[in-house]
Amino acid sequence: MEFILIWFLLIIFSFIIIIYYYIHFSYNPDILNNFFGFCTLFFVFIHIAIFLILMNQEILLQPIIAPLFFFAVGIPIAFVSVLMIITTALVSISKKKVKKNFSKLNTKLLEKRKLWSKAKKDTLRKLNHVLIFIGLLVVWYIGLYLVMFFTGSSSGMIPTENNMILVYIRVINEPNSMREILFSFGWFYYLLFFFFYVLSLFMLANEFARKSRFLSFPFTIFPKLYLSEKESENYGTYLYFALGQMFAAFICPPMVFFTILGISSISDLVTSQVGIRYGSSYILWNKRKTWEGSLAGMIVTFIICFFFIGIYWSVFFSLIFLIIDIFTNKPVNLSDNLLIPIGCSLTYVLLRFILNFDYSSLILLLF
Repeated sequence: MEFILIWFLLIIFSFIIIIYYYIHFSYNPDILNNFFGFCTLFFVFIHIAIFLILMNQEILLQPIIAPLFFFAVGIPIAFVSVLMIITTALVSISKKKVKKNFSKLNTKLLEKRKLWSKAKKDTLRKLNHVLIFIGLLVVWYIGLYLVMFFTGSSSGMIPTENNMILVYIRVINEPNSMREILFSFGWFYYLLFFFFYVLSLFMLANEFARKSRFLSFPFTIFPKLYLSEKESENYGTYLYFALGQMFAAFICPPMVFFTILGISSISDLVTSQVGIRYGSSYILWNKRKTWEGSLAGMIVTFIICFFFIGIYWSVFFSLIFLIIDIFTNKPVNLSDNLLIPIGCSLTYVLLRFILNFDYSSLILLLF
């Protein structure tokens, strides 16, 4: 018990430090993005803390499951912290040489970036999102195939309950139900959430180091490929993507989360590429976007939703995507990398609870 208490206090302290530095390095004029990013971090962190407490109160969970979750939450924080300390120390020791080499590399990257077309810059910025979606989808398919092959069912992959508000109400009102609820989600739900939890920690550390004069992190060189001089004043869009998807992975079942991840990656990429290459009808209040791009993204969103969660949700999510796309970043100065996953996941959770209709996946019929 004392060991778990120490881990819990360290985790809470780390969460406080992360949230503090998020606010500290926030770019003040970008109020909405900072506010939504803070709310996302706070929501996820506070619920992790609550659920860890509830887990540790369950006698049956104390021997293995509760410590496992403590380690799963705490070790990534410790690893990122140690990596930042080591990198900062190494850079400080060889500061002059590293600074000189970094300056040369930075100059070369900027020169190459100037030669890229607008479409290429946009593709490179969003390609990693698409690769994450494809990679997780492949892992899910392999896992589902193995589970079906050895057990004959999809147990462990598809949650038995996906009305997340009902689950939340039960957790709060019936603390002793924690064990049953934990196992009802299936292991893949946790794999998806912890992937984006770890990714968010890395992105936060990278952005803190990039915006700090004293801290260093191994991956701060990569934003030089994506961010313009104006964008570098604020947090990179990849951080907003990681935070938004962490939120969606936390409150949504796997199939709904995959849908949202597909919308945030593929639909968003199609929207910008069609707009850049073929767009001519600019949106009246946002001259950076075109109706051709927005409608193309809406169609792709409908197709993704149709295969993953069914035609009813296709209609809802397509409309949400269109509204979010045409109203960000003008007149609403908010990143769609944050608003799409947060907006879609909240829509699913609320409509699933209010209307009480489930989703259906065509891709599951392949099994």
